Amino acid sequence: MGAYATKRIGYALLTIFFISVITFTLMNLIPGGPFLSEKNIPKETVAALNAKYGLDKPLPQQYLNYMGKMLTGDLGDSLKQKGRSANDIILTAFPTSAKLAGISILIAVILGIIMGSVSALNRGRFSDRALMVLSTLGIAVPSFVMATFLLIIFGVKLKCLPTFGLRSAAAYILPCTTLAFYPMSYITRLMRSGMLDALDQDYIRTARSKGVGRMILLYKHALRNAVLPVITYLGPLIAYMVTGSFVVEKIFNIPGLGREFINCITARDYPMVMSTTIFLAVLIVVMNLIVDLCYKLVDPRITLQ
Repeated sequence: MGAYATKRIGYALLTIFFISVITFTLMNLIPGGPFLSEKNIPKETVAALNAKYGLDKPLPQQYLNYMGKMLTGDLGDSLKQKGRSANDIILTAFPTSAKLAGISILIAVILGIIMGSVSALNRGRFSDRALMVLSTLGIAVPSFVMATFLLIIFGVKLKCLPTFGLRSAAAYILPCTTLAFYPMSYITRLMRSGMLDALDQDYIRTARSKGVGRMILLYKHALRNAVLPVITYLGPLIAYMVTGSFVVEKIFNIPGLGREFINCITARDYPMVMSTTIFLAVLIVVMNLIVDLCYKLVDPRITLQ
């Protein structure tokens, strides 16, 4: 496992490098600049600001300067939020996004596994068909549509839940439900498929013939193999939660990293665009590596190469 982890870390570093190059290139290919949106700003002032932040240098030199600082832990200063560094903004905003995503992942995984198991155990019955309709709906409906629907029903019509910010425990219900609905639906279908396959295995038939109870058969024998596709999905799930939270945080006015990411793009805040992109890329790559290693722990028969 050590050799596999080392190889994956090498690939991860290469991936992050390519992401940084692509992000930096695309960011600078867009016409304009971070200071051109200011009203009636003199050209001399723009030139002075570009010189102050090193934006007057050739693009390769700008990239090398930024990456050199990044390797020392300095992600640069925000061009729009005066007096604040990218490190400070990320450290302030990310815990909110992480808490929101963590709660949503927990909801999606627990409910998805339960619903998928119930659907498999009642194959062909009404409960199975109802859960499949619900999961199909969850996969088909975009998060911003779900967010708007929940806002109208519970925020405007019923007026029983907060619709912006995270000032109370109740305020987490709508954004977490919005984030969790799609992955919960996907996990339900994955779990149903995996559970049906596991229940058809010979060792399950043997256990059933020996009189093993239904619940013990499900949770002790079938669940461990049926849950493997769900574990594999955890890597992309984390990526979805991180990127999907951008829209949700904007809709519900949540002060998380997603909102900062959208704001820095619209404001052409170059250091913040680079910093948040690389930070999120590192997070996703690390979580994918952890998921792969957990896959081996769940099923020791798997060989990592």
